Amino acid sequence: MKLEYFIAKRLTTTKHHKSSISAPIIKIAIVAIAIGMIMMIASVATGVGLQQKIRQKVSAFNGHIIISNYDDNQSEVSVEPISLQQDFYPEFKNVDGISHIQAVASKAGIIRTETAFEGIVFKGVGKDYQWDNIQEYIIQGRIPNLKDNLNPEVIISEYLANRLRLKVGDKFNTYFMKDDGKLPNLRNFQIVGIYNSGFQEFDATYIIGDIRHIQRINKWSKDEVGAFEVFIDDFTQIKEKGEEVYAEIPSTYNSVTIEEKYFNIFEWLKLFDFNILVILIIMIVVATINMVVALLVLILERTQMIGILKAIGANNWTIRKIFLYNASYLILRGLFWGNLIGIGLLLVQKYFGIIKLNPENYYVTEAPVTLNIFHILALNLGTVLVCLLVLIIPSYIITKISPVKAIRFD
Repeated sequence: MKLEYFIAKRLTTTKHHKSSISAPIIKIAIVAIAIGMIMMIASVATGVGLQQKIRQKVSAFNGHIIISNYDDNQSEVSVEPISLQQDFYPEFKNVDGISHIQAVASKAGIIRTETAFEGIVFKGVGKDYQWDNIQEYIIQGRIPNLKDNLNPEVIISEYLANRLRLKVGDKFNTYFMKDDGKLPNLRNFQIVGIYNSGFQEFDATYIIGDIRHIQRINKWSKDEVGAFEVFIDDFTQIKEKGEEVYAEIPSTYNSVTIEEKYFNIFEWLKLFDFNILVILIIMIVVATINMVVALLVLILERTQMIGILKAIGANNWTIRKIFLYNASYLILRGLFWGNLIGIGLLLVQKYFGIIKLNPENYYVTEAPVTLNIFHILALNLGTVLVCLLVLIIPSYIITKISPVKAIRFD
């Protein structure tokens, strides 16, 4: 065992050390590091979790990249159809990283009941629709059956169901306007499922059913759809993949990523990266300041010991390492309790959803949590390195201590 480590261990375990003047200051430093780690883990886990959850919701209802006609790129409803006979459908072979592509069509309508009416967008989907993306948001009933003959089954949001006073099993009339001003098309649908995404913009707009309804209303053939929704494997490459998809589709078509379509939402999400960075800097600075104070107090308290060590031949760096080892022990204690409490609280939130959020402001009903082992390890390693690097500076005071004066110090 190295001499520096041996002496540092004795200093941290001695009873006199625990009852010394520096004891409360050391405890404060440990608590500060623990609280700082709790705040850092919580800010990263909830910040990243919120970003991922909102991205997941937006892509669940839109895909990651939307391919449509140029005259349809700014509208929620399908105007000009696109043929299913495409080189990129049903598999986008010319671009790597594409996990799925599905055909959809949308049409604006009005739901009319005996007590209320609501404007909606009927989103028609086919057999290729990936229901797994919105399955977790279905709170009652089931998904529509699209495999058999055309039927009136749809899913509707809890928001619309409450406003229209509808429930699973109820039927309702929906009117779809014609461009020529003639009498609207009437369709009678039946609710087989109710979803709640917590995303007000989607919940107040979409009902989802069979795409064949729109094909019939618009007098399209069975090979004509409104748009294609493309899903990619890695969301971080959405910009690059969007450009690749745009380059591969016919010149008469356009493609937009959900980052472009919902620009305001994703710009708002980017602010979380800045907020997380600010929290991390503040917490590390606070923890470091407390550790600097604790180290200085430890050095002043052990002035006589420093003088004796110098008198028997110990050099300055050897003595500095003793106190740096001591500080490392305190840092690790703080990190241990910070990780234990922080991860524990996040697990409680993840599985019990104690902290609720207003979906009108945050697009989610409860604070989402994403625990990433690499993020946690990086936070711990970064905190240790920054604290130790900064503590090297105040440990320099040891070089200024004279052995003669230190031994006489009282």
